[in-house]
Amino acid sequence: MNEKEVKKIPERKIMKHKWFLYMTEFFAGMSLMAVELGASRLLAPYFSSSQIVWTIIIGTIMIAMALGNVWGGRSADKNPDPNRLYLRVLIAAVWICLIPVAGKYVIAGVTAVLALFIKANFLVWAAFASCMILFVFPLLLLGTVTPSLVKYTVGTLENSGKTVGALGALNTIGSIIGTFLPTFVTIPAVGTSVTFLIFGGILLVIALIYFITEKAKLVHAAVAAVIFILCCIFGRSTAFAFWENDLLVEDESIYNYLQVSEDDRAIYLSTNVMFGVQSIKMKEDGLTGMYYDYAMAAPFMAGLDEKAEGDVLILGMGTGTYATQGLKYFDGLKFSGVEIDEKIAALAGEYFDLPENVEVVVADGRSWLDACDQKYDVIMVDAYQDITIPFQMSSVEFFTIVKEHLNPGGVMVVNMNMHSDDPGSINEALSDTISSVFDEVATVTVPNNTNRELFAGEAGILDQFEKEVPQIENRELRTMMRTVLSELEPYEAGDNILTDDKAPVELLGMKAIDRIIGDEIGYIQEIYKEQGLSGLIDFLN
Repeated sequence: MNEKEVKKIPERKIMKHKWFLYMTEFFAGMSLMAVELGASRLLAPYFSSSQIVWTIIIGTIMIAMALGNVWGGRSADKNPDPNRLYLRVLIAAVWICLIPVAGKYVIAGVTAVLALFIKANFLVWAAFASCMILFVFPLLLLGTVTPSLVKYTVGTLENSGKTVGALGALNTIGSIIGTFLPTFVTIPAVGTSVTFLIFGGILLVIALIYFITEKAKLVHAAVAAVIFILCCIFGRSTAFAFWENDLLVEDESIYNYLQVSEDDRAIYLSTNVMFGVQSIKMKEDGLTGMYYDYAMAAPFMAGLDEKAEGDVLILGMGTGTYATQGLKYFDGLKFSGVEIDEKIAALAGEYFDLPENVEVVVADGRSWLDACDQKYDVIMVDAYQDITIPFQMSSVEFFTIVKEHLNPGGVMVVNMNMHSDDPGSINEALSDTISSVFDEVATVTVPNNTNRELFAGEAGILDQFEKEVPQIENRELRTMMRTVLSELEPYEAGDNILTDDKAPVELLGMKAIDRIIGDEIGYIQEIYKEQGLSGLIDFLN
């Protein structure tokens, strides 16, 4: 930068202090990453927290940053007035603070509109559109910070490298803090909404310091401060499912959105506001009417009757529905489980009456099992949520570890939650992979939902099950097991094997859930095409 160019920058008192410029860069980098983490948590209850959704978030944010860098550089060259930069920071701050107030309604609105027109790749388009509307503009504005600050901080070419390096380092350090702080501190402690308010508020303070010091744009600053206060009042709600008025719990953990609801029949846990039940507690004795009933066949396949002693391990314990139900029907079985989410494990005792004699370990299922020496008669794998399928718990290496932890004659049961008979489906890949490890594999589709149960073990487990069913003492359970026996289908293995190195479970899962959603919204689209918006409104009412 030559002397003539320096004169083009308007004199600003605070701009003489490089520490303020460096502080701007630091907090801009920190807030940007915090918003990115917050974006994933805001979208997850509606669209899952899969790698696909993360790719959409990162991709749109990178687009915003690239455009911001270009715009910021050109703007700084054309009109290097710092007022323009800090006005952009002020607008970005206000926009970020408004996300907790309006974000959930934008997502719901975008989803509703797209449901009328989009059938293929619905979740991808809905997540992309929501991300573009909510996050691209404020992060584009933050993308202008670095090139603008370079203009203001570089005095001569002699120290340009040092100055730009310092700015880059501060931005990176801020980004690191902005990555860890939301994940491990603010989101678990105060939630996603308040996290947006915290980091939007930090940017607002930076802008206010500038404008108050320079006595410029004071009206803009005052309006922004008022909006921030209103956002703090109305934007602190954790209600992602804002249309629900009687939820027992709506909370967030490090891993999940958590929703506990209740009706006359049962209490439910869900980690998605739109679809899926992860756990259930029946208010009256009896079966659940869900996939847990079908999974009750596993102990019988392992040669364990209602009085036999044995050990059952559940990977993906949830709030312990399978263990609670199993203890009702099997007097001699000992149940234990592994659950990665500590808050879900806590809900098990508070709302779902998990018996105290059921041991629950908070850990990743595969890593815990890999370090475990005990063997079990039944291992249930129930760690798949919508399209959020842990690839490390779907590979041939993982199922080999499970087999090594089974006693002779032991059985593994896997809850595959997106049943599909399409070639190349996620269930086909999981079934092929399991069949490459176990001698005998059979599946049964659970009616009236999207679950399919898979049973695997040594050769003869189906014959053993057939022998056990007539001897079951409990009439309700015996009837259920007869249903399972009549619907069980031995699986004919293919060669679609998932490995630790190659397991595209989320893409496969996206295809399955896309078909499920397409079937659900297809009827709505037909009503809209035939009767228009008024007909659709009448139908929904």
